[in-house]
Amino acid sequence: MINQRILSHFHESAELKIQAASLLARPIEQAVELMFSALSNGNKILACGNGGSAADCQHFSAQLVGRFERERLPLPVIALTTDTSILTAIGNDYSYQEIFSKQVQAFGQSGDVLLALSTSGNSANVIAAIEAALERDMRVVVMTGKGGGAMAKLITDADVHICVPHDRTARIQEVHLLTIHCLCDGIDVALFGGDEND
Repeated sequence: MINQRILSHFHESAELKIQAASLLARPIEQAVELMFSALSNGNKILACGNGGSAADCQHFSAQLVGRFERERLPLPVIALTTDTSILTAIGNDYSYQEIFSKQVQAFGQSGDVLLALSTSGNSANVIAAIEAALERDMRVVVMTGKGGGAMAKLITDADVHICVPHDRTARIQEVHLLTIHCLCDGIDVALFGGDEND
Protein backbone atom coordinates (compact mmCIF):
# COMPACT_ATOMS: atom_id res chain seq x y z
CA MET A 1 0.00 0.00 0.00
CA ILE A 2 2.68 2.55 1.04
CA ASN A 3 4.95 1.43 -1.79
CA GLN A 4 2.14 2.04 -4.29
CA ARG A 5 1.50 5.54 -2.89
CA ILE A 6 5.21 6.37 -3.24
CA LEU A 7 5.23 5.15 -6.84
CA SER A 8 2.10 7.20 -7.51
CA HIS A 9 3.83 10.38 -6.26
CA PHE A 10 6.81 9.77 -8.54
CA HIS A 11 4.66 8.98 -11.58
CA GLU A 12 2.34 11.95 -11.08
CA SER A 13 5.30 14.30 -10.65
CA ALA A 14 7.11 12.97 -13.73
CA GLU A 15 3.96 13.11 -15.87
CA LEU A 16 3.24 16.70 -14.82
CA LYS A 17 6.79 17.81 -15.62
CA ILE A 18 6.61 16.27 -19.09
CA GLN A 19 3.15 17.79 -19.69
CA ALA A 20 4.22 21.23 -18.38
CA ALA A 21 7.52 21.40 -20.28
CA SER A 22 6.17 22.67 -23.59
CA LEU A 23 3.65 24.94 -21.88
CA LEU A 24 6.15 26.59 -19.52
CA ALA A 25 9.30 26.72 -21.67
CA ARG A 26 8.39 30.06 -23.28
CA PRO A 27 7.38 31.93 -20.09
CA ILE A 28 10.49 30.58 -18.33
CA GLU A 29 12.58 31.85 -21.24
CA GLN A 30 10.86 35.25 -20.95
CA ALA A 31 11.59 35.31 -17.21
CA VAL A 32 15.26 34.57 -17.88
CA GLU A 33 15.37 37.44 -20.40
CA LEU A 34 13.75 39.83 -17.90
CA MET A 35 16.13 38.82 -15.09
CA PHE A 36 19.18 38.89 -17.36
CA SER A 37 18.28 42.38 -18.53
CA ALA A 38 17.91 43.60 -14.94
CA LEU A 39 21.14 42.02 -13.69
CA SER A 40 23.20 43.14 -16.69
CA ASN A 41 21.99 46.72 -16.12
CA GLY A 42 23.10 46.75 -12.49
CA ASN A 43 19.69 46.00 -11.00
CA LYS A 44 18.67 43.23 -8.62
CA ILE A 45 16.03 40.58 -8.02
CA LEU A 46 13.82 40.46 -4.92
CA ALA A 47 11.93 37.24 -4.13
CA CYS A 48 8.97 36.49 -1.85
CA GLY A 49 6.56 33.70 -0.96
CA ASN A 50 5.14 31.83 2.04
CA GLY A 51 5.93 28.39 3.45
CA GLY A 52 7.39 26.12 0.78
CA SER A 53 7.45 29.10 -1.57
CA ALA A 54 9.56 30.99 0.99
CA ALA A 55 12.02 28.10 0.92
CA ASP A 56 12.04 28.28 -2.89
CA CYS A 57 12.87 32.00 -2.71
CA GLN A 58 15.81 31.27 -0.44
CA HIS A 59 16.95 28.41 -2.68
CA PHE A 60 16.86 30.73 -5.72
CA SER A 61 18.73 33.49 -3.88
CA ALA A 62 21.38 31.09 -2.55
CA GLN A 63 22.13 29.74 -6.01
CA LEU A 64 22.58 33.18 -7.56
CA VAL A 65 24.44 34.87 -4.70
CA GLY A 66 26.54 31.72 -4.32
CA ARG A 67 26.60 29.51 -7.38
CA PHE A 68 24.38 27.20 -9.37
CA GLU A 69 26.64 24.90 -11.42
CA ARG A 70 29.61 27.10 -12.26
CA GLU A 71 32.02 29.44 -10.55
CA ARG A 72 31.18 33.07 -11.25
CA LEU A 73 30.74 36.42 -9.56
CA PRO A 74 27.87 36.66 -7.06
CA LEU A 75 24.60 38.10 -8.38
CA PRO A 76 22.37 40.53 -6.41
CA VAL A 77 19.29 38.58 -5.31
CA ILE A 78 17.51 39.15 -1.99
CA ALA A 79 15.02 36.71 -0.47
CA LEU A 80 12.52 38.84 1.46
CA THR A 81 11.63 35.83 3.62
CA THR A 82 14.72 35.60 5.83
CA ASP A 83 15.10 38.53 8.24
CA THR A 84 13.05 37.51 11.29
CA SER A 85 13.36 40.93 12.94
CA ILE A 86 11.94 42.69 9.86
CA LEU A 87 9.23 40.07 9.35
CA THR A 88 8.08 40.03 12.96
CA ALA A 89 8.30 43.80 13.43
CA ILE A 90 6.17 44.49 10.36
CA GLY A 91 3.80 41.62 11.17
CA ASN A 92 3.38 42.87 14.73
CA ASP A 93 3.34 46.65 14.18
CA TYR A 94 1.37 46.70 10.90
CA SER A 95 0.03 43.42 9.52
CA TYR A 96 1.28 40.13 8.09
CA GLN A 97 -0.06 41.28 4.74
CA GLU A 98 2.66 43.98 4.61
CA ILE A 99 5.74 41.89 5.46
CA PHE A 100 6.92 41.78 1.83
CA SER A 101 5.46 45.01 0.43
CA LYS A 102 7.29 47.20 2.96
CA GLN A 103 10.56 45.47 2.01
CA VAL A 104 9.83 46.05 -1.67
CA GLN A 105 9.25 49.72 -0.86
CA ALA A 106 12.54 49.81 1.06
CA PHE A 107 14.78 47.89 -1.34
CA GLY A 108 13.05 47.92 -4.73
CA GLN A 109 13.97 50.36 -7.48
CA SER A 110 12.88 50.96 -11.05
CA GLY A 111 14.43 48.25 -13.24
CA ASP A 112 14.55 45.63 -10.48
CA VAL A 113 12.60 42.37 -10.77
CA LEU A 114 10.28 40.85 -8.17
CA LEU A 115 10.00 37.04 -8.20
CA ALA A 116 6.64 36.34 -6.54
CA LEU A 117 5.69 32.76 -5.65
CA SER A 118 2.30 31.42 -4.56
CA THR A 119 0.92 28.00 -5.47
CA SER A 120 -2.65 29.35 -5.29
CA GLY A 121 -1.90 32.79 -6.72
CA ASN A 122 -3.98 34.28 -3.89
CA SER A 123 -1.48 34.99 -1.08
CA ALA A 124 -2.44 38.44 0.24
CA ASN A 125 1.09 39.45 1.27
CA VAL A 126 2.54 38.40 -2.09
CA ILE A 127 -0.22 40.32 -3.89
CA ALA A 128 0.68 43.40 -1.82
CA ALA A 129 4.35 42.95 -2.79
CA ILE A 130 3.41 42.79 -6.49
CA GLU A 131 1.37 45.98 -6.15
CA ALA A 132 4.31 47.73 -4.44
CA ALA A 133 6.70 46.52 -7.16
CA LEU A 134 4.47 47.77 -9.97
CA GLU A 135 4.18 51.15 -8.23
CA ARG A 136 7.99 51.34 -8.24
CA ASP A 137 8.22 50.52 -11.96
CA MET A 138 9.70 47.09 -11.29
CA ARG A 139 9.00 44.08 -13.49
CA VAL A 140 7.40 41.01 -11.95
CA VAL A 141 7.82 37.28 -12.54
CA VAL A 142 4.90 35.40 -10.98
CA MET A 143 5.09 31.66 -10.30
CA THR A 144 1.75 30.04 -9.47
CA GLY A 145 -0.46 27.02 -10.06
CA LYS A 146 -4.21 26.39 -9.82
CA GLY A 147 -4.96 28.81 -12.68
CA GLY A 148 -2.98 31.72 -11.24
CA GLY A 149 -5.60 33.18 -8.89
CA ALA A 150 -5.68 36.92 -8.21
CA MET A 151 -1.97 37.33 -9.01
CA ALA A 152 -2.56 36.42 -12.67
CA LYS A 153 -4.92 39.41 -12.99
CA LEU A 154 -2.51 41.90 -11.38
CA ILE A 155 0.49 41.75 -13.66
CA THR A 156 0.98 43.68 -16.88
CA ASP A 157 1.97 42.58 -20.38
CA ALA A 158 5.57 43.54 -19.51
CA ASP A 159 5.61 40.94 -16.71
CA VAL A 160 5.80 37.14 -16.85
CA HIS A 161 3.41 34.51 -15.47
CA ILE A 162 4.67 30.93 -15.01
CA CYS A 163 1.56 28.93 -14.07
CA VAL A 164 1.91 25.21 -13.37
CA PRO A 165 -1.11 23.40 -14.86
CA HIS A 166 -2.09 21.50 -11.72
CA ASP A 167 -4.18 21.90 -8.55
CA ARG A 168 -2.12 19.87 -6.08
CA THR A 169 0.23 22.03 -4.01
CA ALA A 170 3.01 19.43 -3.72
CA ARG A 171 3.12 18.90 -7.49
CA ILE A 172 3.10 22.66 -8.16
CA GLN A 173 6.01 23.15 -5.76
CA GLU A 174 7.99 20.37 -7.46
CA VAL A 175 7.64 22.12 -10.83
CA HIS A 176 8.47 25.47 -9.20
CA LEU A 177 11.76 24.00 -7.98
CA LEU A 178 12.60 22.72 -11.46
CA THR A 179 11.66 26.13 -12.85
CA ILE A 180 14.03 27.81 -10.39
CA HIS A 181 16.84 25.57 -11.63
CA CYS A 182 15.94 26.50 -15.23
CA LEU A 183 16.04 30.20 -14.29
CA CYS A 184 19.44 29.86 -12.60
CA ASP A 185 20.88 27.95 -15.56
CA GLY A 186 19.38 30.39 -18.07
CA ILE A 187 20.74 33.41 -16.19
CA ASP A 188 24.21 31.84 -15.99
CA VAL A 189 24.24 31.08 -19.72
CA ALA A 190 22.88 34.53 -20.66
CA LEU A 191 25.41 36.37 -18.48
CA PHE A 192 28.46 34.17 -18.94
CA GLY A 193 27.88 32.00 -22.03
CA GLY A 194 27.52 28.24 -22.40
CA ASP A 195 30.08 25.85 -20.98
CA GLU A 196 31.97 23.14 -22.80
CA ASN A 197 29.22 20.61 -22.11
CA ASP A 198 26.54 22.59 -23.99
